[in-house]
Amino acid sequence: MRTTTKKTKKRKKKTSERPVRVFWHPITAIRRLTLVWMALALVGFVLLACTVPAHEWAGVPQSPSSRHAHDFVVFTTVFTNQGFALPGARARMRRPDDKKFRWEAISDRRGELAIRIPQNSGYELTVEARGYKTQTQKVDATEGNRADLTIRMEALSGPHSGSGTGGKS
Repeated sequence: MRTTTKKTKKRKKKTSERPVRVFWHPITAIRRLTLVWMALALVGFVLLACTVPAHEWAGVPQSPSSRHAHDFVVFTTVFTNQGFALPGARARMRRPDDKKFRWEAISDRRGELAIRIPQNSGYELTVEARGYKTQTQKVDATEGNRADLTIRMEALSGPHSGSGTGGKS
C-alpha cells in the first residue's frame, strides 16, 4: 500500500480584527434623523397638494366673486372700405357721460382687437385710423357678457388722404 501525502498549505488566519463600526451608514445619526423628517415633510406636502383642486393651482377663477366675473368683452374687427383687414386702428371706449376715454386697444395684423369693460352700462366705441374717417358706435353691455362688432372704415377724400409715402406730389 502506498500512501501519498498531499501537501497542503495551511493559511494562517489574520489575527487583526477590523475596527467595529458604530454607524452602519456614513451619515451621522443627526443627519439621518434630519433626512427622515424631510422625507416625512415631503410626503405630507404631496398628500396636501393632491387634495387642492387643480383649478386652484392653475389660477383659474371659479367663484362668481372673482375679479373679472362681471366683465363685458367687446370683440371688434376693423376693415377698410375695400374689405381688407386694417391693422393699427386705434379703438377707444368710454361711458357716454364721460369726457375722457378709459379703455383703448389697437387692432392687430388681422384687424382684430378686444376690450374688457365692466357690465351693466352703455358705452361709446370710437375707432380711428390714419387716412380714414373716425367711426363711432354705441355698445350696450347690459345683457350677456360679450359683443362682436365689425367696423368698416371709410377713406378720407382729398389730396392728402391715404397712406402715401408723405412725399410731395
